[in-house]
Amino acid sequence: MADILIIDDEKAIRKTLSEILSFEGYKIDEAADGEEGLKKFKEKTYDLVLCDIKMPKLDGIEFLQKAGESNPDVPVIMISGHGNIETAVEAVKKGAYDYISKPPDLNRLLITIRNAMEKGILVTETKVLKRKVSRVQEMIGQSEGIRRIKETIEKVAPTDARILVTGENGVGKELVARWIHEKSNRASGPIIEVNCAAIPGELIESELFGHEKGSFTSAIKQRIGKFESANGGTLFLDEIGDMSSNAQAKVLRALQEGKITRVGADKDISVDVRVIAATNKDLLKEVEAKNFRLDLYHRLSVILIHVPSLNDRREDIPMLTDQFLEDICRDYGIAPKPITEEAIKLLQAYNWTGNIRELRNVVERLVILSGKEINGEDVRNYVLPK
Repeated sequence: MADILIIDDEKAIRKTLSEILSFEGYKIDEAADGEEGLKKFKEKTYDLVLCDIKMPKLDGIEFLQKAGESNPDVPVIMISGHGNIETAVEAVKKGAYDYISKPPDLNRLLITIRNAMEKGILVTETKVLKRKVSRVQEMIGQSEGIRRIKETIEKVAPTDARILVTGENGVGKELVARWIHEKSNRASGPIIEVNCAAIPGELIESELFGHEKGSFTSAIKQRIGKFESANGGTLFLDEIGDMSSNAQAKVLRALQEGKITRVGADKDISVDVRVIAATNKDLLKEVEAKNFRLDLYHRLSVILIHVPSLNDRREDIPMLTDQFLEDICRDYGIAPKPITEEAIKLLQAYNWTGNIRELRNVVERLVILSGKEINGEDVRNYVLPK
């Protein structure tokens, strides 16, 4: 049931609109002037506001401006018996969804309300989706290891130096790469991610460098590779230690010359790409085992950043847990659940083999299965091994 706030100094108008809209299934609150309306607007989240223009204390245009500063996503429909085209234009310029003259045509009013609410829902959903897609999660923690990483990022991000990020699975190597990109001079360009471990060896070259139509059996059309897609931005090569030797040689050439060649093509293509690589392997041991090229290792590791495991930064677990609780509860559309000190201590004592990724999954499990708060018993029941 949608909540609507009616602001009008004429009691008869408020009563009439309230009765009509209540009959239509809306939940109605009333205010006798702009000041009272603004107070209610700030105290409660409304789906729509119907606001008169000429009112004592705070008129409709002033309310519109102040409401926009407080919550610009709530549509406001202005209504007035003193209307003219100039007033309507001013109201819309100030952010009103629409303007309706008194006495309002009932059908037009209901259609306008419905359309305004649909637009409001779309605006909110779009913002949520954009936040999910584009938001770079903050690097959370105050441990010595995380502090050093943040300091390093501040120094190296504005440069074009290649960076090798190391650490166990799930520690947040991708997050480090995204923060480097976000703080770099290439932030307006793309960041393209390639999981080298997830692509079969025979396809990795096509994935990275693209291919021409007919260059192999399944190449039914030309394809742009990740190096070209990342032009002007950042290419993040995750799990670089699993890349085939042939692909390693071509990546080395791309780094040395700033050029790539599509599979099945003769022409070189110049690319302007910053490469950030990541691995959970000890690449020097892989070099000794003849699985990784030493010259490529040196090209990639101009700057080395090691991300510590969660077991090595247990003091960050309370902050991480609070952030995950906030994010997960918001995504589920529920109020954030408090967590007891005992529960936090049990989480800090746990052996986190899956690192940050495992902690987030555990927090989501606790949000779903616990009651109004997350306590030590919940952790013992749903997290600790039996």
